[in-house]
Amino acid sequence: MYSPLKLSIKYLLHNLKASNGKGHGVHSPFVYDFIIKVLNGNGHHEQIALIEKQRNDLLKNESVITVEDYGVKGDKNKIQKRKIKDIAATSLQNKKFAQLLHRTVNYFKAKNIIELGTSFGISTSYMALAGPSVITIEGSAEIAKVANNVFENAGVKNVELITGTFEEKLPEVINNTNKVSLAYIDGNHRKEATINYFNLLKEKCDANSVIIFDDIHWSKGMEEAWEHIKNDKLVTLSIDLFKIGIVFFRHEFKTKQHFKIRY
Repeated sequence: MYSPLKLSIKYLLHNLKASNGKGHGVHSPFVYDFIIKVLNGNGHHEQIALIEKQRNDLLKNESVITVEDYGVKGDKNKIQKRKIKDIAATSLQNKKFAQLLHRTVNYFKAKNIIELGTSFGISTSYMALAGPSVITIEGSAEIAKVANNVFENAGVKNVELITGTFEEKLPEVINNTNKVSLAYIDGNHRKEATINYFNLLKEKCDANSVIIFDDIHWSKGMEEAWEHIKNDKLVTLSIDLFKIGIVFFRHEFKTKQHFKIRY
């Protein structure tokens, strides 16, 4: 993981090179529409307030739970006792990007959504409000239990939460899925693992599918994974928002196009 100082420098350099986030100078009609209607959209759903209440409650929750940590190093034997509020403070997707996930699902009318890394279910809930179904995988049983409470309290019903490692559960999910409309990967921030998840998911993607990666500049390994993925022969378009990266498989792009956008 890069230090906060190095991440800040990288973010500044990204913004110096990136398009301005308003669509000026972007010659691709598809990307221009994505900027205007998704990045700068303001879609609203009445249940968002309920989800944000759950976020606030999690950030105050002093309860201690036992957490199996599969995330960065993939150490299956690493078990910790942590307060819910401490986990929430570092693992929850912020409101800006959670709303972006909601708008992305809505804009592309994604039907079959897969999420790797439920955490406490805030990002899951945002996507579920815009899509008919979300399958989400969480490695920690006690975190998954809290997430299910979040879904219930926020009135989110169209989520299937699977507990287990991504390595064990993702192949099962893929095998039972005809198509991946949208996938969101937010867990196990290692180069090899991230590439492996992409390779599994892309087998069920088509020209209209979207895959979103969180924390693409989080570490040298994640940056290398992002470079590998965006240069995959099936990927025709990538958008780098610094915090997240988005890849598309659309056939209208005859040559690869890569965009960096301020967001």
